[in-house]
Amino acid sequence: MASLSLKTKFSIHPNSTQLQFHSRNKLQSISFPNKVKVKIKVRCSAEGQQSQQQEQKQQKRFKKKGSVSGGEKGVDPVGFLTKLNITHKPFAQFLRERHKALKDLKDEIFKRFLNLQELSTGYEIVGMHRHTEHRVDYMDWAPGARYCALVGDFNGWSPTENCAREGHFGHDDYGYWFVILEDKLREGEKPDELYFQQYNYVDDYDKGDSGVSVHEIFKKANDEYWEPGEDRFVNHRFELPAKLYEQLFGPNGPQTIEELEEIPDAETRYKAWLEEHKDDNLPPYDVIDNGKNYDVYSIASNPFFQEKFRSKKPPIPYWLEVRKGRKAWLKKYTPGIPHGSKYRVYFNTPDGPLERVPAWATYVQPDADGNQAFAIHWEPPPECVYKWRNTRPKVPKSLRIYECHVGISGSEPKISSFNEFTEKVLPHVKESGYNAIQLIGVVEHKDYFTIGYKVTNLFAVSSRYGTPDDFKHLVDEAHGLGLLVFLDIVHSYSAADQMVGLSMYDGSNDCYFHSGKRGYHKYWGTRMFKYGDIDVLHFLLSNLNWWVEEYQIDGFQFHSLSSMIYTHNGFESFTGELDEYCNSVDKDALLYLILANEILHALHPNIVTIAEDSTYYPGLCEPTSQGGLGFDYFVNLSVSEMWLSLLENTADHEWSMTKIVSTLVSSGKYSDKMLVYAENHNQSISGGKSFAEILFGEITEHSPGSSDSLLRGCSLHKMIRLITLTIGGRAYLNFMGNEFGHPKRVEFPMPNNNFSFSLANRCWDLLANGGIYEYLYSFDKELMKLDENERALSRRLPNVHHVNDTKMVISYTRGPLLFIFNFHPTNSYEKYTVGVEEAGEYRVILNTDESKYGGQGLIKEQQYGQRTVSKLVDGLRNCLEVPLPSRTAQVYKLSRILRI
Repeated sequence: MASLSLKTKFSIHPNSTQLQFHSRNKLQSISFPNKVKVKIKVRCSAEGQQSQQQEQKQQKRFKKKGSVSGGEKGVDPVGFLTKLNITHKPFAQFLRERHKALKDLKDEIFKRFLNLQELSTGYEIVGMHRHTEHRVDYMDWAPGARYCALVGDFNGWSPTENCAREGHFGHDDYGYWFVILEDKLREGEKPDELYFQQYNYVDDYDKGDSGVSVHEIFKKANDEYWEPGEDRFVNHRFELPAKLYEQLFGPNGPQTIEELEEIPDAETRYKAWLEEHKDDNLPPYDVIDNGKNYDVYSIASNPFFQEKFRSKKPPIPYWLEVRKGRKAWLKKYTPGIPHGSKYRVYFNTPDGPLERVPAWATYVQPDADGNQAFAIHWEPPPECVYKWRNTRPKVPKSLRIYECHVGISGSEPKISSFNEFTEKVLPHVKESGYNAIQLIGVVEHKDYFTIGYKVTNLFAVSSRYGTPDDFKHLVDEAHGLGLLVFLDIVHSYSAADQMVGLSMYDGSNDCYFHSGKRGYHKYWGTRMFKYGDIDVLHFLLSNLNWWVEEYQIDGFQFHSLSSMIYTHNGFESFTGELDEYCNSVDKDALLYLILANEILHALHPNIVTIAEDSTYYPGLCEPTSQGGLGFDYFVNLSVSEMWLSLLENTADHEWSMTKIVSTLVSSGKYSDKMLVYAENHNQSISGGKSFAEILFGEITEHSPGSSDSLLRGCSLHKMIRLITLTIGGRAYLNFMGNEFGHPKRVEFPMPNNNFSFSLANRCWDLLANGGIYEYLYSFDKELMKLDENERALSRRLPNVHHVNDTKMVISYTRGPLLFIFNFHPTNSYEKYTVGVEEAGEYRVILNTDESKYGGQGLIKEQQYGQRTVSKLVDGLRNCLEVPLPSRTAQVYKLSRILRI
């Protein structure tokens, strides 16, 4: 064992309990930390360079292992192409390059964020937050600004009273600004004795000042927490180095080299010192020689002391005793920014000063009647904070989604509120048999007539419907009824408004969005996000997580993905060739969608994500580890367009059954991931008509010759919804009111209709009047029961075995269920033959022609049961001969199996 040389110099680090010695090669130190380490190694300079090289190699191996790589188990950038037997070299190469770009992006993210969870929880620090030390902290991102302040009614809209401090305490290198709003000391009150005095504003809001001083609590902690001798080196940090210095250089130490004599090796000196002080209260450590030929000691603690120290809990209760309650805070301070205060953020930019509604604001009042927009500070007292009562429902195997717009959900010509929706619409959704609602237009937007798609404030619920707590109450009540709550989220573009939106937020054109032409949608004029910027990703990913954490949202439908995926915003014709999905693509947008799905599904395993993409980008619903984008469902937009085209442009007898089936099952490989609808809000809101308006028009039950027209409209309305529901995937959607054939379109108040609300509502009173609307509603409820009771959607995908364009008949099976449709406008069939695989007895469980659904009741009760005939039809071993009136559909269920 080597000993310390005489040329070694000793010194004491001024800021820590650290004994340092200078060897020939480098500075070495032995630390005496306040917290005991189980094992500490002290290396001599001889092994320093070697150990550093080993540590660097280990870090490289760890970094390589921790990153997602093509060689990682279970990861294949082109996995879904291999699964589907698709060979397309350019697209496969594009997927590999995209995967490499994703790894590089994550490497850049991890240079600033600990993990992806930290990246997606920016709302915990950015924005307005109450701090425990009697203040409110505000943080915002504005890299183009030179000065930042908060202005509002709480400070007389002064741009100098509450501003960010100079230097890194107020502005960092990434463009984040930090403003502190100190609570105001009441008149006659003295400042807190403890500078970092904390207050518990919520949990202990009813507790006041205990009257015990800070010094008394600290003394109590020292007396009760530490046992005799344990705090020796805490209270006397320089005792050891001081004694060592005195021994060597004090008045009783050696005065000459001869008196110094030869210094024994370290081990001998340590054992002699240990023997000399064996009766003293020594620290519970010992030095163990590990037999190496260089100076390496393992300083191991006494096992008894080690276990005793580990069992000792941190002195948190003493620190919590220092914290005061809400009453003490209210007695001493007034809030620096009271609840309900109006405020904006003030920036000084190269182009001059400007005011903006904060990007992370959670409650915003948009400009109206010529008044400027502003944010509202939402910090209700603890006794008024909304408390959740219901837990989230489990995600069902099949989704029956009721799409809603809160503002038009009432019967009166006005904007309905969250509370009115909760009271009147939610019970109707539950009674109708749906298991989820999807809300559009909830996120704050400036203009009501935009339906909610030109979003201005992504973290705020629309104030025109109510407060944040009102929306929480809506979600909570929906969960109590067993309904999932989905949000139609718009991250594909943003409103171009400057005062209330994100455009030119910090005075620059490229803060959140691309600059130049790429920063604007070619046809809509909206702004396009800069998805390759880490801070923009931080903003958007945190926004998704915010809605899930704050409002307990169960899923998202990502609106208009084609607008963000392609640089041409999806407004070019597509032939379906894979080359089209490689060219003119915004790769950064694809990486954002992959990150969004990875993070959402990792943090919230039961989350549901739905992709709305008119181009059906390859791999939408494939796992991200296999080269996909990671969505749970995709929307088949072609179905509603097909039905609209047939109803408006094609005579009934010219309908093509082949086209209907091919459109409904166009994505056969992904049919189980498909969400379908006969009509959603687009048909009745975006300048069009609802199907009921097309089918019935102005016809009433008392109009001349109305009987045939009403029968036709009622029959097609039911058949279209039945086949759309049962031949598609495991998710179905219906827009509010269409389940009973709402007769009028939706038209939001706007200048060209003199801001009229006459068509911006729903006529719920039609259900109480009976007639055609009650028939359609009763049938729609039976459709929902068909899935709930017979699992029509959650069973294996349908087997379409009979498509006859001449007779206009379609038949398919789904599990034990047999579906038969006759779309012919005039021809009925007394004994129509369709094939079935399983021999047995089949019975009608749903018939569109029943009189209670507005039909003629042509099939009698005794005809509901049918028995198979052993005959090869449609390539199946057995068949049924069934009555099939024109414009009707029946659902049969195998009730008894016959073994031959």
